[in-house]
Amino acid sequence: MEVYTVTVATGTSEYSGTNNYIFVTLIGEKGESERTLLDNPGLDFCRGAVDKYSVTSNAPLGSVLLIRLEKEKYFVEDNWFCRYITVEPLGGKKLLTFPCYRWLIGNAKVEVREGTAKTLVDDSTAQLLQHRKTELQERQNTFRWATWAQGIPRCVDAKTEAELPQDVRFDNEKRSDFEHSLHYALLELSLKKLAITFGKSWNDLDDFKRIFWKLRSPIAEYCMDHWKEDSFFGYQCLNGCNPRMIKKCTELPENFPVTSNMVQSSLPAKTSLDKELKAGKIYLLDYAIMDGIPANTIKGKPQFIAAPLCLLYEHPDEGLIPIAIQLEQIPSLETPIFLPKDPPLAWLLAKMWVRHSEFQVFQLLSHLLRTHLVIEVFCVATLRQLPAVHPIYKLLAPHLRYTLEINCRGRTQLISPNGIFKRVVSTGGDGLLILAQREYKVLTYRSLQPHFDFSDRGVFQLPNYFYRENALMLWDAIYSFVSDVVSLYYHSDQDVQKDPELQAWIKDISQEGFAELPDFGMPNKLSTKEELSTLLAVAIFTSTAQHAATNNGQMAITWHLGRAQPDAIPLGEYTEGHFTELPALKLIEKFKMKLKEIENQILDQNAGLDLQYLFLLPSRIENSITI
Repeated sequence: MEVYTVTVATGTSEYSGTNNYIFVTLIGEKGESERTLLDNPGLDFCRGAVDKYSVTSNAPLGSVLLIRLEKEKYFVEDNWFCRYITVEPLGGKKLLTFPCYRWLIGNAKVEVREGTAKTLVDDSTAQLLQHRKTELQERQNTFRWATWAQGIPRCVDAKTEAELPQDVRFDNEKRSDFEHSLHYALLELSLKKLAITFGKSWNDLDDFKRIFWKLRSPIAEYCMDHWKEDSFFGYQCLNGCNPRMIKKCTELPENFPVTSNMVQSSLPAKTSLDKELKAGKIYLLDYAIMDGIPANTIKGKPQFIAAPLCLLYEHPDEGLIPIAIQLEQIPSLETPIFLPKDPPLAWLLAKMWVRHSEFQVFQLLSHLLRTHLVIEVFCVATLRQLPAVHPIYKLLAPHLRYTLEINCRGRTQLISPNGIFKRVVSTGGDGLLILAQREYKVLTYRSLQPHFDFSDRGVFQLPNYFYRENALMLWDAIYSFVSDVVSLYYHSDQDVQKDPELQAWIKDISQEGFAELPDFGMPNKLSTKEELSTLLAVAIFTSTAQHAATNNGQMAITWHLGRAQPDAIPLGEYTEGHFTELPALKLIEKFKMKLKEIENQILDQNAGLDLQYLFLLPSRIENSITI
């Protein structure tokens, strides 16, 4: 008879524990152990508990390959979340760890593999090969592709978050906080509406402050004090919520007939517009994508949408400042070019219309499309094509946490026909989908890689572009980390080419998720370790740093979306131990140390600044898209 010491770890979130019956069976090369009821004196499987049991086998099992967990109801149904199981054979043999991180719901049965990461070619045992096949078949039945709307990335087949499996849903604490904070935010807005309705009339723009109660950050306070200033307008183009729009202008667009005389008063005395264009000091914001977007109607009142062009100058003393604004794409007598020397309110209103267009592009394109929807494609493909034992699944799983649920909620609560955007945003209704479809047509894989993005926009020389500096540091750290992980499990390019699960994964991403996008530029097969590393870096950078750059800038009115989340897991903190082997764990520690260096560098960079750029501080970047 052989006796094994089995340790079972229960989840730490609310309602993770259970009072139901839990059985375990060890499955080895040579046979199976007794089906054993796990029952110690007192309470078992309490929230956060790590319980030890003895499991016997009448005959030698050989190497333990799998653990079968079974849950059966005791009086009432009580779901259970299992973190991991360890098995300690007699004789001091190596402790085996079996990562689980799954809910057992109802009378459930699951089989969990030992945690050493392996590709398909690393497996030769018939039992393990069948386990991989069965797991993927079940996942592909559960996670199906769907088309929410034509002309945008495809998504998971779930009409609401309630249709998602529990394993990819919010924990109870997250769900409660999300719903309660949303209700609080809506209540606060309602109170502000009452104050505006029954309060005294507004006499000037400073009365705008009356709707900003309880400003929740130094950034919000700074915005309230400086929002009219040209230098702050320029700063927002570089380090605001949507820092990807600005690009170098070496030649004025034909539809933006700015002359040197128009803007001379914004330039130093001994220079001119032509000289500054040649010197690379002129930049452009072009919102052509907004041209012709149908505007929303809110409570019977038609809304309005501009498609502006804004010329900016890198002034030697004042920094980046706007010097000319045209609010439509076609110049005419009815489409004047606004200048800083115009009456102050006219210039301020022109800047406000640019910021209004910026908001639409930021929320729908930079935030929703280019982070949330892009990463959902990776999430669905990963769940469908990579078993839990695959090293790339282990690498990506922490960066896909909660993404399916937050996107389902977004589709039902934000961008649905009766959602929040329809009720309050100028592009709500038909406009938001048309805008997203336009962006999707021109979306490129190259633009998701920051070195290429900054190079293509010609902004490597722009000073005080903190987003660029921080994003590049983070990209390099992420790319180095994933390259090390790839090299750990793929020793040559041929290893990448010969991994059928990996090839099915990239095919699912490129041909199913990003369907009808011939110019996207993503390969539909992976031929080299470098290609794989770049793809993984894009997925992790987009789901962490790029999302933080857009989401973390939301404040004041959008406090509910922009605030720190109570159960947030920072970038690089892998709280679920999917990797169990020492070499991989060492690479994770190396990555964490690099992020700590970046954290200190960013803090030093911001020391003494009146307006600090901390959106990409690693400790403030979530490990996945959860909001």
